[in-house]
Amino acid sequence: MAYLVILGLLVSIIFAFMGMSGNKPFTDKDRKMGLLGLIPAHLQWVIGVILYFVSPLGIELANEGFMKDSTSRLYVLEHPLTMIIAVVLITVGYARAKRLPDDKKRFSSIAIFYTIALILVLARIPWGAWPGN
Repeated sequence: MAYLVILGLLVSIIFAFMGMSGNKPFTDKDRKMGLLGLIPAHLQWVIGVILYFVSPLGIELANEGFMKDSTSRLYVLEHPLTMIIAVVLITVGYARAKRLPDDKKRFSSIAIFYTIALILVLARIPWGAWPGN
């Protein structure tokens, strides 16, 4: 699912930058391209919240002194908090794009907010725990 989030954000960002640079109107197709980043991110967030409470790498690691251990701190605090911020940014970017009157500002809202969210997601993924590592 995490791969779909990254792919969806990349596609949304590319389409937003193309729309911005081409002075194109913000159409229903562009709105749906924005959803390619929004929907997987929200789905992954729901799955992540569930896993946070049932996985041994979630809230169970929050014991005394977990802040001194970088791996425990990543799983208990840094990763969940950063992902929540990223999902909020994606949501705000999409909501602003729907409400703004100017087409270029609509594209830039998605481009800016989704890009910042993608950077946050990539910065706090526990890469060592991914399959193949």
